[in-house]
Amino acid sequence: MEEMRIKTRVVGVDLSLDFTTIGIVNIRGKVIAKDSFATNDHQNISNFVSALYERIKRLTEENGGIETIRSVGISAPSANYKTGCIENASNLPWKGVVPLAAMLRDRLGLAVAVANDGHVTGLGEQVFGSAHGLKDFVVMTFIRGGVGSSIVIGGKAHLGANGFAGEIGHTCIVPDGRQCGCGHKGCLETYASTSGLVQTAVDMMKQSDQPSLMRSVSHLNIQAVALCCQKGDEMALEAVRKTGVILGRALANYASTFNPEAIILTGDILLVTEWMMPTVRQTIEDNVFHNLRGKVRVLASILDEENRTLLGASALAWEVKEYSLFK
Repeated sequence: MEEMRIKTRVVGVDLSLDFTTIGIVNIRGKVIAKDSFATNDHQNISNFVSALYERIKRLTEENGGIETIRSVGISAPSANYKTGCIENASNLPWKGVVPLAAMLRDRLGLAVAVANDGHVTGLGEQVFGSAHGLKDFVVMTFIRGGVGSSIVIGGKAHLGANGFAGEIGHTCIVPDGRQCGCGHKGCLETYASTSGLVQTAVDMMKQSDQPSLMRSVSHLNIQAVALCCQKGDEMALEAVRKTGVILGRALANYASTFNPEAIILTGDILLVTEWMMPTVRQTIEDNVFHNLRGKVRVLASILDEENRTLLGASALAWEVKEYSLFK
């Protein structure tokens, strides 16, 4: 009988608008090696897949060989785990439906899973992070100016009938409000994302003559707002508070609907949670179903920001059925 070799490594891929990062990750969540390249250098999807294949091949050859890798997990915007496709992404150079999992599997000879960044982040938190040991929870993801989420019920990710459950960022929070990239107006993402918070701060400065340290910042971003909050700037603190109210209402609705053990916040929003979290928690208490008051925990992710998505993508890789041409 042929001895079955157990593989203890996978490849995680974080595909974003600016860069695509590749990491070899072992079964304990240690990132053994990393590489990256510019996503937008490849406007043609076939060229992108070829570049991704070459990078994975080179990285694995330098670290034990492709035959040591069990599978590949990819985090990507607008990706659908059920189909293995990126579907109508508004912020990537490739339009329509892109069968990324199948394209890379055919080149690489390994099993490939693809999912959106909210789903992937939820997996990472469940396996390696703040949701470890929890069965019913929601992970909120604030990255690249967007808001996504992952819903886990009974220990399993709830994907919905078509694979797009958890798109809370594109639920209407302000009727006829700010224009969203999805085509609708008033989406939660336009107010509670990091770019939404910055826009709130900009609007406040336009509508008032109140002094603020933010006025001297040439390129206002979440990092600058956090620094102004740290220095006690009243307008920055008020912008954070207003954002916390909107986010808290949305989370109260989520909690009333799914009754999670915890809601975990991840991503760039953590830069301001020191000042936002009291407002978020109080707003949840004021708006959640009365039988859940005092029972909804809101936690910050404990995962390293630099490797969070790679760890989630590696957890995704372990979920796909093994397939290899290198047995």
